[in-house]
Amino acid sequence: MAICIGSLSVFIVCCMSMLWSSASHPLYNNGLSPMFYEKSCPNAEQIVKSVVQNAVMKEARMAASLLRLQFHDCFVQGCDASLFLDDSAKIVSEKNSNPNKNSARGFEVIDQIKSELEKACPKTVSCADILIIAARDSVVLSGGPSWEITLGRRDSTSASLQGSNNNIPAPNSTLETLIAKFKRQGLNEVDLVALSGSHTIGQSRCTSFRQRLYNQSGNGQPDFTLEKSYSAKLRSVCPQSGGDNNLSPLDSITPTKFDNYYFKLLVSNKGLLNSDEVLFTKGQGKTMETVKLYAEQEEVFLKQFVESMIKLGNMSPLTGNRGQIRTNCRSVM
Repeated sequence: MAICIGSLSVFIVCCMSMLWSSASHPLYNNGLSPMFYEKSCPNAEQIVKSVVQNAVMKEARMAASLLRLQFHDCFVQGCDASLFLDDSAKIVSEKNSNPNKNSARGFEVIDQIKSELEKACPKTVSCADILIIAARDSVVLSGGPSWEITLGRRDSTSASLQGSNNNIPAPNSTLETLIAKFKRQGLNEVDLVALSGSHTIGQSRCTSFRQRLYNQSGNGQPDFTLEKSYSAKLRSVCPQSGGDNNLSPLDSITPTKFDNYYFKLLVSNKGLLNSDEVLFTKGQGKTMETVKLYAEQEEVFLKQFVESMIKLGNMSPLTGNRGQIRTNCRSVM
């Protein structure tokens, strides 16, 4: 146990530090801990899991939607729940950005989780931590791996529409753009491929892949890297005009199961989005070899996915006295 000696001011600071550590021991060097809510809200993770489980049982697609929310939040200002903030007199919501508008979903599930946690542990569990737990549980409920997460994040009091527009990769991104945007977040090419594997669950709207079917290079020609029968199938779902919200699975073999079929499909030139397929067709270096490895060895992919998700979730957290604990994830207190 630490011993506090010296002046009164030193004694107060030291003891406050001890109290903080006892509430969240053991603290990692980023201020987060797997035991953060052990005393203040011991059932926090179980409450989140229960709501997520019910939501995924009602709609399997919700697992992918919640997982995607973590990416779209953490790529802007770090993992601080800025994505959840609605428009207000002082906030321009990230929900209005090109990557999120009419696309990001699952906010009502987050609202429900927050409501349940406020009943059990008022003003205790941050929206930022809720999302990290919900994303992990979404993977597990889809048959994917589980992992220990560190908690103690606080919620931002600001949002960044510009950051959302600039930092989140678009579905038609080139490989160079993907690598650059992941590098900006401290994520390398292995992280890029592993985290792209989250597309083994979920669906995408026609507007996200239409360009590949009809006008890939702006010359009225399709993307010839697409396997022909798969391309024809996609055209039946996504016409050249209309049907913007028609959906196609990102993994056409096991769209609700968290496995490595996403990578097997990339190797077969059946990746739905341009940002998926370029990992293989344009990745003559590390990304191509990593795609091949994950297509052949699922356990290697799952292990790296966990490591990369932990890395993603620990980016630039607000801890200590920074930020706040919102009582409503949609608004600043």
